[in-house]
Amino acid sequence: MALLRSVATTTAAIAAASSIPLAFAHSSRPSSSSRSIRFSRARNLPFLSSTPPLLPNQLGLVGSFAPPYSALQMAGPMSEPSSQTEYMVDMKCEGCVNAVKNKLQTVNGVKSVDVDLSNQVVRILGSTPVKTMTEALEQTGRKARLIGQGVPEDFLVSAAVAEFKGPVIYGVVRLAQVNMELARIEANFSGLSPGKHGWSIHEFGDLTNGAASTGKVFNPPSEGLASEPLGDLGTLDADEKGEAFFSGVKQKLKVADLIGRSIVIYGTEDKSDSGVTAAVIARSAGVGENYKRLCTCDGTTIWEATDDDFVTSKV
Repeated sequence: MALLRSVATTTAAIAAASSIPLAFAHSSRPSSSSRSIRFSRARNLPFLSSTPPLLPNQLGLVGSFAPPYSALQMAGPMSEPSSQTEYMVDMKCEGCVNAVKNKLQTVNGVKSVDVDLSNQVVRILGSTPVKTMTEALEQTGRKARLIGQGVPEDFLVSAAVAEFKGPVIYGVVRLAQVNMELARIEANFSGLSPGKHGWSIHEFGDLTNGAASTGKVFNPPSEGLASEPLGDLGTLDADEKGEAFFSGVKQKLKVADLIGRSIVIYGTEDKSDSGVTAAVIARSAGVGENYKRLCTCDGTTIWEATDDDFVTSKV
């Protein structure tokens, strides 16, 4: 009888849960001068879904190497988690606003777009790589600068960046906290030798002797004797031009724990060498934290800054 009561109770609980509305509209911060487009998002309830959850690989990394989902399909069980990305975009009128919105609506992975014309700010919620969003904005014929990522209202440090400034290998790695147990990683590189290269987060940001002085692969005490250190990022695949791109998520990674450490790229896939280049991880602005348009160090406005000020120009 006890078993029958347990089964009945479980069945009733599932039936009650199934009556809960599953579609919620994302709401960005209210603003009297903002205009937004929102797409409904279905919340995933694992015990009601017959589709298996997204499984990470052995390193806890889930890369976006599969064909991307459309903007209206990103809420499914296999979708990557969303985060906010903020741009300063050179907009002067409602026509500019509409052009930006219409273009971003066509981009895979974009869930909502909020435009603040008075501040020339565009906020995008979704799982689309920064590189893709930047290219889409520039295709409208307007200058665009990335000014923030992450969810700063939930985390003291929600975004970080590591810049590789040559003289041979150039690139940028961006990290954004999605939730307490997940961080998004996006990387662009040029100047690599064609083929596969291991890469990882190392303990120290000491570049006195290049990658050789950055210590071991980062692995917090909480990970214990894990089969792979938390800082192991797997493999980059450089094409015949020496260019590599990665976009994915890493489980258990906390951006705040990485500030002052480094990212190292190896000459081989098995990481048998000490590393060919390295860059220090620094804090990056979160959403709503970087609305300045004038650099106080040299008086350069955000629109006067050349592409050479952004390492991605070499990628």
